[in-house]
Amino acid sequence: MERVTTDTRNLVVSVPTEQLAADLGALPDGVELVVWPMDAAAPRDRFDIVVPPYMSMARVLARLEGVEVGLVQGQSIGYDGVAAILPEGLVFANAASVHETSTAELAVGLAIAAQRHIDAFAVDTAAGRWAPVFAQSLADRRVLLLGYGGVGKAVAARLEPFEVELTPVASRARDEDGVAVHGIDELPELLPQAEIVILTLPGGEATQGLVDDAFLSALPEGALIVNVGRGTLVDTDALVDHVRRGRIRAALDVTDPEPLPEGHALWGLPGVLIAPHVGGASSAMRPRVAKLVRTQIERLAAGEPPINVVLGG
Repeated sequence: MERVTTDTRNLVVSVPTEQLAADLGALPDGVELVVWPMDAAAPRDRFDIVVPPYMSMARVLARLEGVEVGLVQGQSIGYDGVAAILPEGLVFANAASVHETSTAELAVGLAIAAQRHIDAFAVDTAAGRWAPVFAQSLADRRVLLLGYGGVGKAVAARLEPFEVELTPVASRARDEDGVAVHGIDELPELLPQAEIVILTLPGGEATQGLVDDAFLSALPEGALIVNVGRGTLVDTDALVDHVRRGRIRAALDVTDPEPLPEGHALWGLPGVLIAPHVGGASSAMRPRVAKLVRTQIERLAAGEPPINVVLGG
């Protein structure tokens, strides 16, 4: 379905679903909105903005070959691997501002679930079993927050009322808005004190395997790893080894490999809670992705450059 105006100066925008088209609401004059799920050839030879379907760019970006596109607007924050599949010459923007709220919410939820044994209580509920335990609180824990970008800051904001001792870590030490952010080079001194480590870093070569055997060995007994960044941050074999020995626990929204295959060692491993990469997959996404796409439309209509450009441009 298309909404077409006759203005020859139209800004042509493609979105993948009728829902996103509706969520955008009234648009500036001269904007032509095309609903294209990218499941077939492009219905136009030119678009000013193309929004691919969520979580399926690897299957559809090839359909932009030979199409004139001003901006490809992704719906995910992460963009590792996109450069390899983005047709040459195209500009790509990520979805910073869209998923921080939802992902931070899940990070805190995973930490609480692991600390208070909510995953075990769910199993007990299904079995009709009453089995109270004395658990570790989230309150008063020393939390190492690894990554202080949009998601990291959103996690920090949500942890504030939980009375934790929070230590944020980023690529370099700095003071940001009155917050003392530690550099990643300080990890050897910080890890032995960390009872909970929350990972919000992006993927890529710079962060691959950061949480390895040495990292995990430096943590105290019983420490909890919460990963809402990328599965590749963690050396999975090392994590399995430490969990099996009872040293480390894990609550993971992302894994390596992903999806986690049937029979993998992480499945059913005591001390591990797994969510199937759903950090951004909540009702919080819809209004925020619509706001971002609308902002891009308004900027291009006004002759201004788009925001969030991470590739090309």
